[in-house]
Amino acid sequence: MNILVVNCGSSSLKFQLIDSETEQVSASGNCERIGLDGKITYKAHGDKFVTETDLPEHGIAIKKVLELLVDKERGVINSLDEIHAVGHRMVHGGEKFSSSVVITEDVIKDIESCNDLAPLHNPANILGVRACQEAMPGVKHVAVFDTAFHQTMPAKAYLYGLPKEYYEKYGIRRYGFHGTSHAFVSERLAELAGLDINNSKMIICHIGSGASISAVVNGKSVDTSMGMTPLEGLVMGTRSGDIDPAIVEFICNKEGKSVSEVLTMLNKKSGVLGISGLSNDYRDLLEGEENGNQDAHNALDVLVYRIIKYIGAYHVAIGGADAIALTAGAGENNFVVRGRIVEGLSALGIKLNEAANTVRGEELLLSTPDSTIPVWVVPTNEELRIARETAAVVEK
Repeated sequence: MNILVVNCGSSSLKFQLIDSETEQVSASGNCERIGLDGKITYKAHGDKFVTETDLPEHGIAIKKVLELLVDKERGVINSLDEIHAVGHRMVHGGEKFSSSVVITEDVIKDIESCNDLAPLHNPANILGVRACQEAMPGVKHVAVFDTAFHQTMPAKAYLYGLPKEYYEKYGIRRYGFHGTSHAFVSERLAELAGLDINNSKMIICHIGSGASISAVVNGKSVDTSMGMTPLEGLVMGTRSGDIDPAIVEFICNKEGKSVSEVLTMLNKKSGVLGISGLSNDYRDLLEGEENGNQDAHNALDVLVYRIIKYIGAYHVAIGGADAIALTAGAGENNFVVRGRIVEGLSALGIKLNEAANTVRGEELLLSTPDSTIPVWVVPTNEELRIARETAAVVEK
């Protein structure tokens, strides 16, 4: 079954065409600057093509992608009839969705009812759905939610210390994100560590520019670091992570800013970028640190320290982890950051395998064989997880 995986943002559209049986990617790419001048990057047959083209709206972007997929020279299928389903990444499903679903008008209405929880993402996701439905009306479209994996959290993990009326009226609670990544990696970690996923306790660390950690017990999420929005939790590339909420009012009063302006700052100008004043790229910070930049050093210290604290907290909360995974950009590729994380877990009887910590982007055991808890690098594959979920829903 050929499944087109679509991840639609406000001005971008990422895609992959995946054979659900072989799990091979036949084509992939990205449409950028939709609504502006437009650019398409397309990969197929081992080649990469970049085209500057007018992309006034998402419908045109989808049309261009489909034209590339069936192109006589660059295409990978003979006709659109060979696309059997479309899997859409949906950021926020609130409490309405605990699993992936075939998209209907009622489902779209329920997704739209969650727009207040993800005002930048959900409307863009729906634009992608509408564009694909118009281009491929006879194909089943499936919504796969970032938040669904974390809907198994118990109340003690998702409730905030606020008057309960705000949860009851507005759904203010912890939802968590990166769910497709945490689900994919937890399943693979169980296999690598030789665990029965239905009798296991794992900690999954998704460490990219956006970062989150989850505690997974018996294959189900029981806690996660991101909250009602992706702003809570770890210090990230540009997001502040956990802060005293009174800081928002303090800055508003001192700087004469609105709450919205301060929240924009917390989302886009904070994290390691804000601490360092240099970059949100961890590689740039390492270079700065090597050159004696104290702010770059502080940013990396805060980043790693927060990760270690969350791992320690979740380890205790779930009664002792059987295995830990590092994934996403820094988790898969950054020797220094992941090395410092593992070294910071020595109190748990974990030791860094320095020889293993020289390999990028591959599955590997990062801890020594005599460590009490194995730490694995497990490359994530959110698109493959979406394709698997889509196939499972369509084949029901």
